[in-house]
Amino acid sequence: MSIPFQTIQWDNIPKEEHVGEQGTSYWQTLQLPGLRIRLVEYSPGYLADHWCRKGHIVHCLEGGFNSELSTGEVFTLSKGESYVVSDEASSHRSVSQKGVKLLIIDGDFLKG
Repeated sequence: MSIPFQTIQWDNIPKEEHVGEQGTSYWQTLQLPGLRIRLVEYSPGYLADHWCRKGHIVHCLEGGFNSELSTGEVFTLSKGESYVVSDEASSHRSVSQKGVKLLIIDGDFLKG
């Protein structure tokens, strides 16, 4: 995969609404071959509607959230913090009490 230099004008990428078990998330997505880059916002009180097994690199831009693992572990991320996980390495879901804005990158490079 070869991606030429390009800028991302997030203001020109429409927001898609995704309803959670509680609250709503809004995704702005740039899809490239084998790579997805998203700006994602969770509303206050957000709880994901599923346990995700996909790999991600997640960087917290604003606010904070908890990433819950199906094992019962909970990791709290705040502005400036990140996590990384490979595909099929854990089941995780996001919870945000006050809302959060994230940069999420995933793609073929995270396959186990």
